[in-house]
Amino acid sequence: MKLREVIKGIDYELVKGSVDSDINDIKYDSRKVEVGDIFACLVGINSDGHDYIDKAIELGCNTVIVEKDINIDKDISVIRVKDTRKVLSLMSINYFNNPKEDIILIGITGTKGKTTTSWMIKNILEEDNKKCGIIGTMGIYFNNKHYETVNTTPESYEIQKYLREMVNDGIKYCVMEVSSQALKVGRVEGLTFDYGIFTNLTKDHIGEGEHSSMEEYVYCKSLLFESCKCGIFNIDDSYSSVMIDKCMGSIYRFGYDNTSDIVIKDVKLFKNNNFLGIEVNTTGIIEDTFLINTPGIFSAYNAISSIMVCHLIGCSIDSMKRALSKTSIKGRMELLPINKKYMIIIDYAHNGVSMESALKTIKDYHPKRIISVFGAGGNRSRDRRFEMGEMSGKYSDFTIITEDNSRFENVEDIMDDIETGIKKTDGKYIKIEDRDTAIKYAIDMAQNGDVIMLLGKGHETYRDVNGVKEYYDEREVVNRIIG
Repeated sequence: MKLREVIKGIDYELVKGSVDSDINDIKYDSRKVEVGDIFACLVGINSDGHDYIDKAIELGCNTVIVEKDINIDKDISVIRVKDTRKVLSLMSINYFNNPKEDIILIGITGTKGKTTTSWMIKNILEEDNKKCGIIGTMGIYFNNKHYETVNTTPESYEIQKYLREMVNDGIKYCVMEVSSQALKVGRVEGLTFDYGIFTNLTKDHIGEGEHSSMEEYVYCKSLLFESCKCGIFNIDDSYSSVMIDKCMGSIYRFGYDNTSDIVIKDVKLFKNNNFLGIEVNTTGIIEDTFLINTPGIFSAYNAISSIMVCHLIGCSIDSMKRALSKTSIKGRMELLPINKKYMIIIDYAHNGVSMESALKTIKDYHPKRIISVFGAGGNRSRDRRFEMGEMSGKYSDFTIITEDNSRFENVEDIMDDIETGIKKTDGKYIKIEDRDTAIKYAIDMAQNGDVIMLLGKGHETYRDVNGVKEYYDEREVVNRIIG
């Protein structure tokens, strides 16, 4: 492909060289550059691609994309743009021949519920014989393929690469979790979403390296709806009006509010030995009853937004009912089918807000006791640890403080911070550094009717210690302990 084709439709300045050179690929990591590649100099929080231009040239790139005044003596093409990260997205769309033209794209944004909602949608579509892929927190999935990702929403080059692979594999639909960071920095620049879903907004991701204020966080979330053909909104959330004002397409609402297109009329908790979920009655454009295989009253929002978008796509009610009654999302209030005496649930809750939500949800089912096992991530906000400890002390009957991804911090220091939080309550607890031993302690003490909550790891299958990620899956740990 010619450079001219890759930068077609992009506002740029040709500083030197030619736009008629042949392009092999696009790279934004200088270590991966090969002969004939474009190197896009992305400016990040901790690194600046402009500092690695010499390395990229040494490895054979023939074009660099910059947003700064850079003096380059080598015989290569230099393209200057206003924002290299946004231009990377536009170039990737061109390079992969705009796969979005051949796939229906569903974007989901919000603080909570993105992952659960995306998997509900995927399962409904596939139950209705529609091939669907997914891009999100747990990775990229389609046609029995799985690719790991670093961010909830990958870099734009990966988005376009995997959309193209999905299209080539016959996938007709893709559900994407769209984070506020992705919208802020332009990872989805140039993408049009056929459907956009707003779940909810709570104070989160505010701080150094994320968002400077709640106002910026809300604004970034709202950007999704500037590029949506159809917006679907949780009308019960106070920020929904901001999102709706940004929507450039048709608008649909869901929630308890009687003005909603689909009204959540009644929600009942539903529990037996191998099922922990809810029963939801709806009115409006769909009047029916749905059994949802995820616990908690709030799960009704995730389910109804899934029902709304799949209804607009044309799925049958029967497909929705079958899919939602058996949908289980790895690491999201995931019930392990262990025995009939007590329950073990794995959840990704890794901050105070999500921990409070998870524990209150289970408390509504009136277990005999809640036994919580969790740690906290190293090199992350200490306030988060205090909050997690306080929430567990408040809502758990017994807490086992242990390790998580300690990264480059001392595990004992992290555990001490959690202990500081739990001491604000009357909660009973113990500290056990080794997570396997902590889980075994919880299982050994479990009684009939108890619920053991394994929190923080969720879908993760690794443990990050001193910069090394080693394989670790709590499901296997539980199976090994129980035998």
